[in-house]
Amino acid sequence: MEIVGSRRRSSLSSADGAVSTFPLYRVAPELEVRLEDFELYAVHRLRVHKGISDGLSRGKKPNEMEDLVKKLWKANMSHPDETQAVNKDIISHFVLRLVFCREEELRRRFLSMETALFQYRFLLETPEVQRALLTEFDLPYKAVSPSEYESVKDKLSQVVRSTGQSLSSADSIFYKVPFEEVPNLVGDRKVFIHKGYAYVAMNQVVHLLMTQYRSHLSKALVLTNRKWTSMIKEQEKDRLTPIVEALPSTYLGPDYSQPKEFVELSLTDIDQVAKSSFPLCMRHLFDKLREDHHLKYGGRMQLGLFFKGIGLKLEDALAFWKSEFTRKVSAERFDKEYAYSIRHSYGKEGKRADYSPYSCHKVISSTPGVGEHHGCPYRQFSEENLRAALCNMGVGNRASEEILGKVRNRHYQLACTLTFEAIHGVSCDEGINHPNQYYNDSKKILESRVIISLKASLILLNSI
Repeated sequence: MEIVGSRRRSSLSSADGAVSTFPLYRVAPELEVRLEDFELYAVHRLRVHKGISDGLSRGKKPNEMEDLVKKLWKANMSHPDETQAVNKDIISHFVLRLVFCREEELRRRFLSMETALFQYRFLLETPEVQRALLTEFDLPYKAVSPSEYESVKDKLSQVVRSTGQSLSSADSIFYKVPFEEVPNLVGDRKVFIHKGYAYVAMNQVVHLLMTQYRSHLSKALVLTNRKWTSMIKEQEKDRLTPIVEALPSTYLGPDYSQPKEFVELSLTDIDQVAKSSFPLCMRHLFDKLREDHHLKYGGRMQLGLFFKGIGLKLEDALAFWKSEFTRKVSAERFDKEYAYSIRHSYGKEGKRADYSPYSCHKVISSTPGVGEHHGCPYRQFSEENLRAALCNMGVGNRASEEILGKVRNRHYQLACTLTFEAIHGVSCDEGINHPNQYYNDSKKILESRVIISLKASLILLNSI
């Protein structure tokens, strides 16, 4: 494993000020890793990936992305021991390289996220560390000499000002690069060009490094895939292979198999909370159940486990489903054909497993057939039907158009997040990752507003 050798205080250091190193992941490390850490470290890095993906999808500015990556790294990848922090970084990268090497779409996802992570980590480093990394990449470019810099300083300053920034003494390091090697910077008019060379500032050099880093990583993924298919997959079929194959679709959020703080949902409140706090996927199923008095198996499982997670007791769940279904079938038939599966989902029948409510990933991955209503409406609905559903939830036209724009780009969870923000009038920076998260966050917001309203009323009464 090649790592920059210099020790320094890093923007990505832990809170206690411990320094870290910046791995380039060129050689797999010879480290012993516990099976638990193999999976756990990968999950932690996946959370960083997801945070970056959500930030980019929301159109965050570069400085906002730097702050976001710094927070994500500290929250998920830090460790009290410096050496262990570096090991966790290296191990998690190579585990995910193994996980994402297996298919073209997975490789594209990994390349995109790891390149973005590299970019922002580089920008968060000190100029000294950035120069050290340039040496590690052995780029064939030389820094502009002080005398040459002075001769073109005015031109460079004009270019920098045109991007809304200013040229300070700290930004006086530029590299001369053949202009055809930085087409993005040239196209965006972010560099000064003279005699076929683009003058690239230090904070722009990362684009050159990203190209090399991505190229190296792309080739490494192909080689890893060959090893996986020819040897590792079969050798580790009983140990690592199940973990590797499951990680791309692993749910990364909290466990909603049981309601938090023993909150219970009453049947008398269910219609009200469905209207105010259910995400669209669950509200659609709930409305269809009320309308048709029946849901097929996929819909019953998706909505039933959601009910379980928000605090609907088994007795109330049986009463609720029975009251709907017996409008079309007899009570005897309900008890015979449907009651068992409800008790089973609550862990009271069969192997008595504690089944968890479906995450957004699982809901989105569902493919409902004819007459089925489960799955993700943002993915399944036509634009016309989705626009009508959003209007019915109280989402305004402007917000609806923004949501539809995310849907067209297949950012379904972000579309749900924007729906939440439009309805509740608050920002949801962490994004919606689970229907039960949507419900819990909605209830917290609405209940806090009720408390504030009651306090205001009491103050008004006391003042009379």
